[in-house]
Amino acid sequence: MAGSTAWSDEPGGRYFEAGPVKLIILDRDGVINQDSDEFVKSPEEWIPLPGSMAAIARLSQAGYTVAIATNQSGLARGLFDTATLNNIHAKLHAEVAQAGGIVDAIFMCPHGPQDGCDCRKPLPGMYRDIARRYDIDLTGVPAVGDSLRDLQAAAAAGCQPWLVLTGNGRKTQQGELPPGTRVAADLSAVVDALLQEA
Repeated sequence: MAGSTAWSDEPGGRYFEAGPVKLIILDRDGVINQDSDEFVKSPEEWIPLPGSMAAIARLSQAGYTVAIATNQSGLARGLFDTATLNNIHAKLHAEVAQAGGIVDAIFMCPHGPQDGCDCRKPLPGMYRDIARRYDIDLTGVPAVGDSLRDLQAAAAAGCQPWLVLTGNGRKTQQGELPPGTRVAADLSAVVDALLQEA
């Protein structure tokens, strides 16, 4: 079955069918951590938004697999290198873990706007990579962002777009949103809604 995984608890043992993956996709800057017009270029500049670490922990504890999808054109622009980005993400993983949560995977587009890739949001290539990684149909999977391009990529991949009003969210809310976009104050409010509806 798509979206399920077989596992065994001992070598040569029988296999058990795990349930379908309960996935949520989060943008990074402006959703999980403070955004910057100058880019987040170092672990010191990566500052979590209030409540975001606890929100991810609540998702993990409720059985969600948390994946991040983030444009990181600062790589293409030469503002930081892959080692620095890995250090930023190591800090993210550590702070989420300290709160009691897990980020299962971080998917990122390293390209600039002129590079012609299909993974840079608003194109849905990164979300399709996530679908392949988890062998899942993304229809209805919640995808949280603060910018129009996040919502457009999510909608194009069949996800349920959620706009948060942190980061660029208030500015984004003033424009036209993809049909069916849900709006919440912040990531904690998205988690409140998802867990109430579960």
